[in-house]
Amino acid sequence: MERTFAIIKPDSFAAGNAGKILARIYAEGFKVVGIKKLYMSKVEAEGFYYVHKERPFFGELTDFMSSAPCIVMVLETEGAILKWRDLMGATNPAEAAEGTMRKEFGSNIGENATHGSDAPETAAFEIPYFFSGLELL
Repeated sequence: MERTFAIIKPDSFAAGNAGKILARIYAEGFKVVGIKKLYMSKVEAEGFYYVHKERPFFGELTDFMSSAPCIVMVLETEGAILKWRDLMGATNPAEAAEGTMRKEFGSNIGENATHGSDAPETAAFEIPYFFSGLELL
C-alpha cells in the first residue's frame, strides 16, 4: 500500500463539489486515512508551496489557496500517487482527459480543483505538513 496527499482546493469546495470528489475517490478504491477541512493561512500556503517560491505564479497560488476553505486528505491504495495523479488529470483543465477531476471540476490552470503529490518524496513532505501520525487511521 502507498499513501499520497490530496487537496480539494478552495474553488471546488466553494462550488459545492467536495462531496462529488470524495465520492469519486471512494469509488476508485482509495481509502481515506486522514481528512480535514481547513482554512489555510497565507503563511501556511507559502510554506506548503515553498518549492514554487521563485516561480512567477507563487503569489497568485498562495493567495488562492488561502482565499477560502479546502479539504486536505491522505489517500491510500496500491500505487496511490500515480493513481491519484491519473484521476486528477492534467494541471490545465483544458488539457485534461475526459472523466478526470480537473476536466470535470477545474476552471483554469490556477483554479484546477485538486492537488496531489507527484512523487514519494513529495508525499513524505506534504502528509506531515498537515497530519500527525496519530491522525492517520
